[in-house]
Amino acid sequence: MAAPSKTAEQPQPEVRDELADSLNDLFTNISTMIKSELQGTTNQLELLEKMNARVAEEYSGFGDVASGLRVFVEQLKEKSGSFDEYVQQIDAIEKQVTEFEAAVSVLDKYVSLLESKVQSAYHQNPPS
Repeated sequence: MAAPSKTAEQPQPEVRDELADSLNDLFTNISTMIKSELQGTTNQLELLEKMNARVAEEYSGFGDVASGLRVFVEQLKEKSGSFDEYVQQIDAIEKQVTEFEAAVSVLDKYVSLLESKVQSAYHQNPPS
């Protein structure tokens, strides 16, 4: 058999070079794609971190407000506790007023009845 000629060997290195170049481009593109996705994820995580910091800052302010409100409510409870005695007195007075109104109503009916009896007696026996 005869030795292969150099012209027949030349297409093989070009095919290998094209294959190597294609594989190199493929790996480069995949690497670029992965880097882009990782950068996007990194950007999202940085944004999330900034948002968490901002929310923490807001809630820190709310915590101060809530603490102030808690103290205020406790002070109001103490003050309202001192009014309990007065509320009981007002309730007792209200009960007495209701009873008094009932007594006045009974007396009013009795006076009306007496008035009508007096008028009836006056009309039956006029003064001479």
